[in-house]
Parts: sequence; structure tokens; C-alpha cells
Amino acid sequence: MPGPYGSRPAPHFPINHLVLAVPAVPAEPPPALICIDAGHERTPDLSQEPIGPGSRILKIKDGGGTAGEAVVVLQLAWKTRKLLLERGLRVVMTRTGSEFIRGSGGNADRAAFCNRAGAALMLRIHADGSSDPSRHGASTLYPALRQGWTDDIHASSKRAAGLVQRALVKATGAADRGLVARSDMTGFNWADVPVVLAETGFLTNPRERPLLTSPAYQRRVARGLAEGAAAFVQSAR
Repeated sequence: MPGPYGSRPAPHFPINHLVLAVPAVPAEPPPALICIDAGHERTPDLSQEPIGPGSRILKIKDGGGTAGEAVVVLQLAWKTRKLLLERGLRVVMTRTGSEFIRGSGGNADRAAFCNRAGAALMLRIHADGSSDPSRHGASTLYPALRQGWTDDIHASSKRAAGLVQRALVKATGAADRGLVARSDMTGFNWADVPVVLAETGFLTNPRERPLLTSPAYQRRVARGLAEGAAAFVQSAR
């Protein structure tokens, strides 16, 4: 019976002429990157910067925060970084010491640093203060909707704020002061990546100050921040 080539012999293909089609294996995307911004710094900077791109409204770059805040939030930032790295995420920090040295020191520069890093989330860590020492609890701030400034990150930032706030309150047992939309924060208005600011408690409260300066409680705060941030970036992938 004739073969597929009739009476002709089957063609011979040298083995080195064979081309094997191997399906390409898509590269795994790198782990999400969190940009941690420990608020304020040791030296206040009373010079001013525009509150948002193209704005004529100016705001002080860094009024110094509540007494002791710059130290406490840096301690929280390092603890949060450790937990995020243990989860396999990547982390960069706007400051690793007492001063912000990556630019002019303002919140616009902090936002620009996180923008350049391509962060999946800018996690700003602060501690609150009030003239009323009875005020206590934790809240999480996110950018209010403003066309041309925050319209591209408003929805995702609000979702991140909800996850961070829920995890922070669960981890610490702090009073839940909820979510707060802010239109007046330079670090929000210059951000091009999702951004939240966690007010982790009141340093002016006689009960919360010792907690916020305690390494054990700081680890609880860091656990909440890390869990909330990780939940957000993992849900966004």
C-alpha cells in the first residue's frame, strides 16, 4: 500500500533541523511593593510647598507633629517593614533615620518618592495629638476626591483605608475612630499611587502614650498595619 508520499521515499529531515515549539512560561510578576512613610522628622521644616499640583495654596512642609511622634512612628515603620518582608512583599521607606534626606523634606517629595518607586500602596504612619487629653483611638485617612489630583487613586485608597483600619483596630483593640477623607493633605494630593495615613493613637492621651511607646504594643500596631496593607495589595493583583 502506498505510503503518504506515494511511491516516493519519505523525506529525511536531519535532527538538527527540527524546531521544537516550547510554550513560553509567563514570568512571575515581582511581589507588590509597599512604600512606608514614617511621618515628620526630627527637625521641623516651616518652609512651604503647594498643597497640590499647580495650586497657589501653600502649606508648611513639616510642623513637627505631636511631641515624640517622629520617633514613635519610625519605630512603628521598622516593625511594619519587618512583617511585610516576612510576607514576601517588597518595602521601601521614605526615611530610615531621624531625617528625610531624599529631597526638600516636604510631603510632596515623600509622595514623589513613592510614585517613582511604583508602589502598590503608600502607607503613611502617624500618631495623633489633641488639646483634649481624653481623645483616644485610631483612624485611617485617605484622599478625598478631587478631579485632576486624586480622581485616579481615590477609590483604591478608600478601599485600602478600610482594610488597614479594620486590621489595625482588630490587632490593637484601640477605639475605632473610622475613616476620614481629607482634601488638605499635601502627601495625598501629590500621590499617583494609592495612599492612606494611619493615625495609630493619641500621644496626648495619658493611656495611649505609654502604649504607643511600648515595644509590645508597637508590634501589635505593626501587625495590624502589615495585615491591612498586605490584604489590599494582594486583592489588587
